[in-house]
Amino acid sequence: MTKGTILAVDDEPDILIALEDLFEDEYRVLTTTKAEEALSILRAEPDVAVIVSDQRMPGLTGDALLAEARAFHDAQAILLTGYADISAVIAALNRGGIIGYVTKPWDAALLRATVRNAFDRHRLGRDLATERALLRGLLDHSEDAISFKDAEGRFVRLNAGKAQALGRDVAACLGRTEQELAGEAARAAMLADAAALAGGEVAHETVADGPKGAERWRHVVRIPLRGPSGAVAHLATVERDVTEQKILEARLRQSDKMQALGTLAGGIAHDFNNLLTAILGSLELVGPKVQDQPRVRRLIDNAAGAAHRGASLTKRLLSFSRSHDLSAASTDVNALIAGMDDLFRRSLGGLVSVEARLAPDAPAAFVDPDQLELAILNLCINARDAMPEGGVVTVSTARRRITDDPEIEAGDYLLVSVADTGTGIPPELLQRVVEPFFTTKPVGRGTGLGLAMVFGLAQHAHGRMTIDSEVGRGTTVDLFLPAAEAGVAAKEPSSPEPPVAAKPASILVVDDDAEVRHVTTSFLSSFGYAATEARDATTALSMLDTRAFDMVVADLAMPGMTGVELAEIVRRRWAGLPVLILTGHAEAVRIPDDIPVLRKPFRSSDLAARVHSILAA
Repeated sequence: MTKGTILAVDDEPDILIALEDLFEDEYRVLTTTKAEEALSILRAEPDVAVIVSDQRMPGLTGDALLAEARAFHDAQAILLTGYADISAVIAALNRGGIIGYVTKPWDAALLRATVRNAFDRHRLGRDLATERALLRGLLDHSEDAISFKDAEGRFVRLNAGKAQALGRDVAACLGRTEQELAGEAARAAMLADAAALAGGEVAHETVADGPKGAERWRHVVRIPLRGPSGAVAHLATVERDVTEQKILEARLRQSDKMQALGTLAGGIAHDFNNLLTAILGSLELVGPKVQDQPRVRRLIDNAAGAAHRGASLTKRLLSFSRSHDLSAASTDVNALIAGMDDLFRRSLGGLVSVEARLAPDAPAAFVDPDQLELAILNLCINARDAMPEGGVVTVSTARRRITDDPEIEAGDYLLVSVADTGTGIPPELLQRVVEPFFTTKPVGRGTGLGLAMVFGLAQHAHGRMTIDSEVGRGTTVDLFLPAAEAGVAAKEPSSPEPPVAAKPASILVVDDDAEVRHVTTSFLSSFGYAATEARDATTALSMLDTRAFDMVVADLAMPGMTGVELAEIVRRRWAGLPVLILTGHAEAVRIPDDIPVLRKPFRSSDLAARVHSILAA
């Protein structure tokens, strides 16, 4: 509706006709000769902006009508009177809230101006009421902490969220500064407010409150508000809790770094496995030639031992970078911990030592051994970091019988404990330490994944992890892992395969690494097979077109065409020709389950067993 609405009330129809004729070009005019009908019209027409009413009417006088209308309607009121009755005008002012009166007979220009002013006043009142309702709704229902301050920093309006942050109610904050309410803790906020008021520009900042590691992050927007003169008269502040957003951002950044690190670790492991395959294979091939030279044999054995330790380190790199599911198996945890001595010495430095207290009756645990080793190492590194002056980390095992525990099933468990005498964990941080990417260590010192990984390992194994810590006394992390007899029985060791060829066979060896290719070919030749080399998949396919082979042994990661892609082509073109994949990093390319795989580095007996079983099948 483009026109405003006015209501004219007079007991004389001629007067109403004159009023309608006067205002109909500018307004929508409603008329009535009865005061009671006027009240009904007002109840049905909330958009009436102005009431023009005669004073002397039968039944209900104008001032009484306007007073009753004021109780439920916000229309502006103008009184028309044909008598110089000042007492009626005063009564109308007091009771009806009129903004003016016009005498009869009226001056048309004066009456128009009076109605126009009343209409503008009504529209302004409606606009102010709308803005007030919007502001009240924003303050009352926003999850942000919102406040308005004057140029001296005193609160003139704020919502319950801001008052609650200050530990007060809204009424107690009005007229006072933030520093008066919060003391020195608010000094930085007061300085930032003053800078925003002085600069006159919208300012953004993100601030952290609370102890390190358990901070709550707030994004604060300061908006200077200018008065009629153009000078900054007030400051609006909107404070939003962005803790979850900061945590997600940190997780995303850390996830990207961990993904890149995992990819790098996998690539390094692949290259090292190729080197170790060549080294170990060459040492194994040269061994029989120096049987009558004990000194040389001893040097070869030392080199082989060092290479095997390198293979163990590479295996740990792969267990770190891999993304496939854990592989639980019966694991002698006592033996696993005892075999970690070298790893502890290299990882923990000279200030911290590890003392192992291994219970002789500790059962085997049903768990992924690689991940358990990594979990124990992570716990020891955490213990080392908690003892900057040095100390002893105690790693112990014990048998535990658990009954009536709502978290895990009743039965026998292996308890693995890692204890330190370090700084301990504050109570406010203890409940968050297993969150992924949560860390209190300096940038570059921690990923926030160690305890999360340990917790995940315990959950996957259907066990549990508990942490007991006291500031200044140290921390103990307990891992309860199901005893192997409570899980799936360990696989029986398979009988060794023959170390020599059971029947003649021609084998094509495909590998882009010349040293690894030579070792593999030499192994196969020593078993009695006819081995032929190909430096890449393309060369191998050309050779397969011209010669018949009984089997293909191919490296997984090769430039141009992977071993898996080669195997698929071989299956299509030479049905029944088996392919064995050799890999130093099985996660680099997905290998179908029906393609046999042998991981590098491998012994000659491992290769002999796989080739024999594949050819026999």
